[in-house]
Amino acid sequence: MVTVPPRVPSLIVAVGDRGPRKLYLRLQKILVSTVTIAATAWCVTLGPLPAILACAIAKHVLVAVLVMGYDVAETPA
Repeated sequence: MVTVPPRVPSLIVAVGDRGPRKLYLRLQKILVSTVTIAATAWCVTLGPLPAILACAIAKHVLVAVLVMGYDVAETPA
């Protein structure tokens, strides 16, 4: 019985079929999320009313960032 070494994984598995666009989208989502959280944390230091408003706005921004990469329009009905 002869054992064969495993195949080298293809680049498509690691990067995906869209190439670097998907990587750039992920990096953009991380950057926008980080800026949103930092701005919210700064607004919390200003008092209770700015903190409540910042949290409400940050919630909507972070949900939009989450949905940004779903490609809902590309899926067939």
